[in-house]
Amino acid sequence: MNAPAVMTRDLRADFPGLVTPDGAPWHYLDTAATSQKPRGVIDAMARALGEDYATVHRGVYSRSADMTLAYEAARRRIADFVGAQEAEIVFTRGATEAINLVANSWGRANLKPGDRIMLSQLEHHSNIVPWQMVAEHTGAVIDVAPLTDDHRIDLDAAEGILTERHKLVAFAHVSNVLGSVLDARRAAAMAHKVGAKLLLDGCQAVPHMPVDVAALGCDFYVFSAHKLYGPTGIGALWAPHALLESMPPWEGGGAMIDRVTFEKTTYNSAPQRFEAGTPAITEAIAFGAAADYVSNVGLSAMLASEAELVTRLRRELTAMNDVTVFGPADSAGIVSFAIDGIHPHDLGTILDEANVAIRAGHHCAQPLMDYLGVPATARASFGLYSTQEDVDALLEGIARTRKIFGKRH
Repeated sequence: MNAPAVMTRDLRADFPGLVTPDGAPWHYLDTAATSQKPRGVIDAMARALGEDYATVHRGVYSRSADMTLAYEAARRRIADFVGAQEAEIVFTRGATEAINLVANSWGRANLKPGDRIMLSQLEHHSNIVPWQMVAEHTGAVIDVAPLTDDHRIDLDAAEGILTERHKLVAFAHVSNVLGSVLDARRAAAMAHKVGAKLLLDGCQAVPHMPVDVAALGCDFYVFSAHKLYGPTGIGALWAPHALLESMPPWEGGGAMIDRVTFEKTTYNSAPQRFEAGTPAITEAIAFGAAADYVSNVGLSAMLASEAELVTRLRRELTAMNDVTVFGPADSAGIVSFAIDGIHPHDLGTILDEANVAIRAGHHCAQPLMDYLGVPATARASFGLYSTQEDVDALLEGIARTRKIFGKRH
């Protein structure tokens, strides 16, 4: 899986979204929010919506059978992409739904008053709010691990906080704001030492680095297709099959049942017991195509290319005495920063005039913004199609913005 490869061609040509309506280059630096889609993924979804389309799992006619095979083949592709088995992958609407699934199924079945959940200061709202909701329902208590000086989750501090009352630790594998990479194996060992489960939010990790869920030692792993050059509306939850089998369904409907009577309903085995209703058929097929595309490019080559861009941009920004750069030097494809006297929204608006797209705001991480002492940051995030020309355009746009605001340095 994810064998190394050398990026020997211009991958931008594969992405029709990377040009403006008048044909000029669009310098897209918001991949952490959502990635552009390669033509192969778009074509796979169009075929599934068109000449191949039929429902899955129910029809006895040949096209339905073929579509069922294609849908389940996509599950196998996603499983292989993260070093998992097919029966361990649950398709969800995205990582947000995957976390809610764990919270409402495993959480409500296993947490009780006085139990504790550990999160960290840098979590996305999607890895905070579901746990607040389940804690309110079950009487569990949430603890928050602080960050190190270079904005990583402080595992030394977290280890000092953990007790046998902790039943779950939920951390981002890679921060969506800071790009800091978690030592996931150490986090797993720490959690398991006190008998807790570890959930990893892999949304920003899976698109940037090889992931082997078994090797990481976690208990739950979640990620979204649209961060991985695939479509919106679908993602995945991974957990060992025995753990999934122990969890009750959290939504009811067709496909997740074994037999229904008015007296009693019995449920399908995992992963189907968590996939109520008609699934996202075409999205799943495109999800599989996206995993194939990324595998063919090679995650190791992508990581090296993005690291060069991060290193250069951080160096250039750090040289500006009115710029604060957040996160560690080895951040994974993400650079967040703030310029004194220029709101990130103003910067983003002026950059847009030069066909440069960044994200400006709190990035669905308001507790982290409070921790950093800023209302918002500007965030440039790279993908496999990002180039040095994108960095050039961003730096030129920053220089223009500084001039507009009367800054000389």
